[in-house]
Amino acid sequence: METTDLFSLQDTVSDLRVQGKYKETIEVSFRLFELGYSAKDYKSIMVALINRATSYYCIGEIQEAFTSIDAYLEYCGDHGDDVDRLNGYNILFLVHEKNNDYVKAKATLTKTINLGKKLQHYNMVSNAYSNYSHLCSAEEDYEGALKYASKGLEMAELHEPRTPILEFRVKLNVANAYIGLGKLDCAEELIEEMRHDTLLDSFIREKTQVYDLYGRFLMKAARYEKAYNSFTKAKELAESFNDQNLLKGLLEKRCKACEQMGNVELGFLAQQDYINLLQSLHEQEVMKTAMRLELKHDLAAIERRANRDYLTGLYNRSYMEAATDEMLEKAALVGEQVSCIALDLDNLKLMNDTFGHMFGDEVIKEIANVCSGKIRSDDLMGRFGGDEFAIILKGLSPEQAKIKAEQLVEAVRRTKIEKNGKYISVSASLGIADNGNGEITTFKDLFHEADMALYEAKRNGKDQICIMA
Repeated sequence: METTDLFSLQDTVSDLRVQGKYKETIEVSFRLFELGYSAKDYKSIMVALINRATSYYCIGEIQEAFTSIDAYLEYCGDHGDDVDRLNGYNILFLVHEKNNDYVKAKATLTKTINLGKKLQHYNMVSNAYSNYSHLCSAEEDYEGALKYASKGLEMAELHEPRTPILEFRVKLNVANAYIGLGKLDCAEELIEEMRHDTLLDSFIREKTQVYDLYGRFLMKAARYEKAYNSFTKAKELAESFNDQNLLKGLLEKRCKACEQMGNVELGFLAQQDYINLLQSLHEQEVMKTAMRLELKHDLAAIERRANRDYLTGLYNRSYMEAATDEMLEKAALVGEQVSCIALDLDNLKLMNDTFGHMFGDEVIKEIANVCSGKIRSDDLMGRFGGDEFAIILKGLSPEQAKIKAEQLVEAVRRTKIEKNGKYISVSASLGIADNGNGEITTFKDLFHEADMALYEAKRNGKDQICIMA
């Protein structure tokens, strides 16, 4: 797999997610993960996992989102940098918030703040403080909300280059905290300043939030008619970018304002708007539920493909490692023999250089087909990228494993691949190792032994078998 192909697939999976094609995003993410794993391209792996996590989050599959984020953060720990980890914390916060787990959401924000300060990514730190303030407001802890919003404003002012909208977003949380605390003079002064800020001409969502806040302030000040008008203005703005959850809150507030005014006729119209929106939200939820059910139905098939090498259909390394580890663990308990054959085609690079990589791929596929036909259904065979294969044999003695290896090397020798009317011969080198009566309990260690024997077979002239002593 060429690096450019991986870059292209990274762009594809990101584009699909941005377009809201979450089912397709998840499926392509599995393929990107598999190819990235085979190529040891950890950037591709992390792109696959973070897009998969975001897609699961967007369709409400919170547990699946958690699983993908956990894997993402694990890869970040081994192969990513602090920026990768910071991105992971951002999506993890959203999932905890969606799950209404404010304790874990706050803990994740704390990690974001600490790491963001270390990296001097003050925009990320400011956003984290804003989110912390939002959670405090949701819990009606308005003192805490004001405290964290004020810290967010400090961080926004440290960000370079100076970004007015970043500071503006934090001020929204400051004003919200003032309203919650009943500091209406402070709230009014700040909201009036924001309402007349020319910055809002370019930021429609923030303009909507300002009118929403202004309506809340007016409700607290018992100026209900003006509050209704402000909520209506916010509603019209929200309709322009179709945020239906935001609309739901605004329509509820309009109904409340009508109730406080005692305006039955206006209240009826507001109520009708609210009922129509609830119907629309219900239809959206039905569609999302159908997508989740469809995805669950397809998930097993997607995961089966994720366990397979894209070129040969054999198992890939991640599946081989997991399945062999489980096999070795059980074998150690019952004293069962497990052997590993490492098989590598000879002179594939020369064939690629002479006949092209497409021909090399045909050779790999043919050898995979020939060798997989020589093993039992209980045995495992996988490709690890390039032309290297691993075969795991369960319950065979070292002598029986050697016989199997001899059958495989002979089957490869008999294989002829046609190219331009000529038939090209192929050979392979094999290394054999076993689990040492239960002493070896991981695939990594077992394959390492077989790979060392394979290296010896190559060094001794290729087209032969070597057994690890």
